[in-house]
Amino acid sequence: MPTRSAAVLASGTTNAAKLFIAALAFTSAYVGFSAYSSAGSAAVTAGPATTITLAAREVPVTEEITTAAVADKVIVNVLADGQAGCVKSYVARSLLINPDPDQGVSYRWRLTRWSPATKTWRTYLSDHDGTAAAEQTVQWRPRVTGNPGWYRVELKVQGADPINSDRFQVTC
Repeated sequence: MPTRSAAVLASGTTNAAKLFIAALAFTSAYVGFSAYSSAGSAAVTAGPATTITLAAREVPVTEEITTAAVADKVIVNVLADGQAGCVKSYVARSLLINPDPDQGVSYRWRLTRWSPATKTWRTYLSDHDGTAAAEQTVQWRPRVTGNPGWYRVELKVQGADPINSDRFQVTC
């Protein structure tokens, strides 16, 4: 059984440890403040300050594009985005030529997956957009998560026949 004196000794040790930590924190703060004020006075006596200009730098995107966008063709590349598990990101590109640049044109992307049961391509993901440019490279970045199989990307431009990419396989 612990005695009363053991309890007093334990609480005294705890209080001593707390006081030591507080004293250490105070000393560290004092030394830091002293170094800061010394550095400030040294900078005043050192002479005029030099202006340094830092330039922004671009960080490259980690994707490999094997081919530039081409009209009447959809090109799909896998992105190296460092996702863990069975997550794959892709970029689909095509060159869209608007026959009437005075009018906007809308287009739709579809990621389709081959269904062995029905022997058809079924919509997995879709998106839509539009442009008023005479010629523009359009792109879409679909993501496949944990669903292996055969896929292809379809681009359907308003007033034109759909264009399909080559099929590609997702495995994991």
